[in-house]
Amino acid sequence: MSSSTQTSAAGAAIAAPARNRRVRRLTGRDRIVLGIMVAVPTLIQLTLVWIPTVLSIGLSFTRWNGLDLADIKPAGMANYEYVAQDYPPFWPAVQHNILWLVFLAVIATPLGLLLAVLLDQQIKGSKIYQSIFFTPVMLSLALIGVIWQLFYNRDNGLLNYLLGTAGTSGAVDWFGDSSVNIWAALFAATWRHAGYVMILYLAGLKGVDPSLREAAALDGANATQTFFRVVFPAMRPVNIVIIVITIIESLRAFDIVYVINRGTNGLELISALVIQNLVGEGQVIGVGSALAVILLVISLVPITWYLARTFNKGASE
Repeated sequence: MSSSTQTSAAGAAIAAPARNRRVRRLTGRDRIVLGIMVAVPTLIQLTLVWIPTVLSIGLSFTRWNGLDLADIKPAGMANYEYVAQDYPPFWPAVQHNILWLVFLAVIATPLGLLLAVLLDQQIKGSKIYQSIFFTPVMLSLALIGVIWQLFYNRDNGLLNYLLGTAGTSGAVDWFGDSSVNIWAALFAATWRHAGYVMILYLAGLKGVDPSLREAAALDGANATQTFFRVVFPAMRPVNIVIIVITIIESLRAFDIVYVINRGTNGLELISALVIQNLVGEGQVIGVGSALAVILLVISLVPITWYLARTFNKGASE
């Protein structure tokens, strides 16, 4: 067999699998199925998220009683000026949201990290402990508020009972006293947030290359040095996600304080003020919408930062 014949045969052998790997054209049925799979989620997203968001932005520049569309009147920036200058609960709510963020970042998140590190040691019954600590995450914040009401109840609550003040004049009204109720609510929120952070960090710890720990041990590093200088930096993607989640959790905090006292008497939060102005007898649609837009803009900052980092990392790779 000549060399040219061998070359042709080899080329044909290579070309044949290439032809076999040719992408199959989509049929009319495939296009319909793909169209439905794209259109249905998009329609749901538009209906439940984007259209209400655009309407809220528009309503924030109007005055409206929420009943008759004919009564909608343009207000310009008046609602925003009112919120910033003449709405008494607004700045206390901003302070409480900042306090919520600091408390989750300084107390709840490190607690979740500590639980993750302890449970990553393969201690006996670690799966049971994981389930116990993660259980609050599966509960709604409203239900958590109800559970902690039983714990903090002034007359029959477990905490006052343990302090020996239940049923006496010295009993602390943990949810009714404006000087302490924000701290009581924060501990209730920590109970849930710590379990969420624990699961994320456990996943991050499982993904760390064991050779990094071995190399640190060979260099003479102890367990604490290995964690803070090797393991923790290696979990940078998880750390970024947890930072974003912590910020968003502090902004969307609503259920607990609304269950306790509808976000009043020392428990003012921006999210609670939004509902107070959009629902009920004293509703002020324009003010409530302005508050919702302010909350949206603040929330977009960490989300945009996270997405920018994610896409930049993907582009660099």
